[in-house]
Amino acid sequence: MAANNTKILLVEDDPNFGDVLRSYLEMNDYDVTLATDGQAGWEAFKKGNHQFKLCILDVMMPKKDGFTLAKDIKERDKEVPVIFLTAKTMKDDVLNGFKLGADDYISKPFNSEELLFRIQAVLKRTQPKADARDEIKEYTIGKYHFNYPLRILSLEGHTESEPAKLSPKEAQLLKMFCHHVNDILPRSEALTKIWGQDDYFTARSMDVFVTKLRKYLAGDSNIEIVNIHGNGFQLLIKTP
Repeated sequence: MAANNTKILLVEDDPNFGDVLRSYLEMNDYDVTLATDGQAGWEAFKKGNHQFKLCILDVMMPKKDGFTLAKDIKERDKEVPVIFLTAKTMKDDVLNGFKLGADDYISKPFNSEELLFRIQAVLKRTQPKADARDEIKEYTIGKYHFNYPLRILSLEGHTESEPAKLSPKEAQLLKMFCHHVNDILPRSEALTKIWGQDDYFTARSMDVFVTKLRKYLAGDSNIEIVNIHGNGFQLLIKTP
C-alpha cells in the first residue's frame, strides 16, 4: 500500500486503458493524475509544482512522445523517478529510455500486480533517506530553549519574559537553522522544504520570517542571524 496517497502522474493516450490503470492505482491508495497525450502530461507536471513522486509515461503518444516528455520532466526535476510503458520491446527503445534517466521499463500487456510491485520498488529506491535530525524535538539556542512540537521559544532564567509561540513556518525555519547552526542554510533549501517552491515571492516571504526570528532571539546578544549574500543565512551562536 502507498503511504499518504503518493502522487503519481500517469500519461497514457489510450483513454480506456488509462482509466482502468488509474482506478487500479487509486484502489491501492495512490493519488493519480491522468493525462491523455504528452503535451497535456507536461502541463499537468508543471502545475503539480514538484508534488509528483513518480511519473508513468506511455512511449508512443500524440503531440509529445514519452521520451521527449521524460526529457522535459528530468530537466525540470531530475529527482522524480520515471517508468515507461510501451507496446514495443525493441532494444533501442529500452536503451533510449534508460539514457534519459528511466527508473524502470515495462512492456504492454503486463500484469497489473507486476506494475504495482515495480512502482513500490522504484519509490523505495528513490525516496530520500530519513534524516536522524528530524527526530530531535527540543533544542538549546544560546540562552533559549526551543520546543519544536509545541512551537515554544523561551529564554532560560527569565521568568518575567513570556515564551514566544511561533507560527508553523517560523518553527520550521528555526528548526532548519538549528540543523545548520554556525553553518550556511541555503536559501533554496529552506524555500523548497518549507514553502514548496523557490521563486521571488517566496524568497521575500522568507526574508520576513527571518526578521521575525531575529526579534524573537534578541534577548541573547551572542545570537545572530546573518545574511550570506547570494547564498542564504547563517545562525551564529558565539561562545560567551
